Amino acid sequence: MNKILVTRSSMPEYDEYIEEIKDLWDTHWLTNMGPKHQKLQKELIQYLDVRNVELFTNGHLALELAIQALNLSGEVITTPFTFVSTTNAIIRNGLKPVFCDIDLNDYTIDTKKIESLITEKTSAIIPVHVYGNVCHVEEIEKIAQKYNLKVIYDAAHTFGVKYKSKGIGSFGDASMFSFHATKVFNTIEGGAVTFNDSSIGSKLVKLRNFGIKNETSIEYVGSNAKMNEFQAAMGLCNLRHVNEEINKRKQVVERYYEHLSNIKGIKLNPIQKDVQSNYAYFPVVFDKDILGVGRDEVCDELKKYDIFSRKYFYPLTNQIESLNGQYDINDTPVALKISNSVLTLPLYADLKLEEVDRICQIILKFINKED
Repeated sequence: MNKILVTRSSMPEYDEYIEEIKDLWDTHWLTNMGPKHQKLQKELIQYLDVRNVELFTNGHLALELAIQALNLSGEVITTPFTFVSTTNAIIRNGLKPVFCDIDLNDYTIDTKKIESLITEKTSAIIPVHVYGNVCHVEEIEKIAQKYNLKVIYDAAHTFGVKYKSKGIGSFGDASMFSFHATKVFNTIEGGAVTFNDSSIGSKLVKLRNFGIKNETSIEYVGSNAKMNEFQAAMGLCNLRHVNEEINKRKQVVERYYEHLSNIKGIKLNPIQKDVQSNYAYFPVVFDKDILGVGRDEVCDELKKYDIFSRKYFYPLTNQIESLNGQYDINDTPVALKISNSVLTLPLYADLKLEEVDRICQIILKFINKED
């Protein structure tokens, strides 16, 4: 049998993409905010249900520059249960990440623990929407208003998600979306920042283009983070099919639930109230004390059958080597527990339901210690 990977990139039909890029050979306009970049920007404003969108070459630089655009300083409260990009973007802006533990139910930042971490040096909160699960945005907004803090959401996992019928990118001061090849929606590589205050946009536009204001003026110490036309073309194609892709992912998730629900020692991702999901990932927490086998053993067992899952997120970002032991991981015990026991199972639009059945059968046979 063929290998089953944890994810697989969604792509349009070959002829559709070729048709989309054909006129680039006429215009020779390959980058620098060309027609396809501009068209994708407009379509994403409508699809994401947000006021403003600016596009970037990847999600990491989108987050770095969003932080820079909001003039943050000192300390930023965030979560260690995330991809390392979130933490790196904070540090690379000369800021200190202050790690808050996560909610045991949905793995997003624990809003009950944020206020105790706020000091006179705190300038912002950078929460992370995880696996498509939405942070407790209303509580975060109250805290931010009380202490006059900025809020930037890492929304890399929540493309197309809505909360109470509002696009998830409309909350906070800004949100970063990743359009990496492995995401629900991709532009091969790519990213975006959504925001409400248009003044943020004018700064982001300059920051992604070396800080250039005009031909003779460089206003900021900027970066080079422009999305090129080939990326935008892939985005235009994929956006036409993204609702269909999300629906296919939903069917895969529902099949997993059929097999793995209500099993003692297995915790599945919660279904959040008022959230229109994008079915981005399928995380499963394995309780070794109950099952007798843990996440690592299940991961290894699946590999024997050429099925590749992912320990995601592991390790926590407050325990990575580059931080040189500055943080005590025991300060975030819930995040540590989940990081050591969670496994994301294969999930993508083209995953066959029979393959989901097989994955679950292997897992259940293994944890039940059947020959």
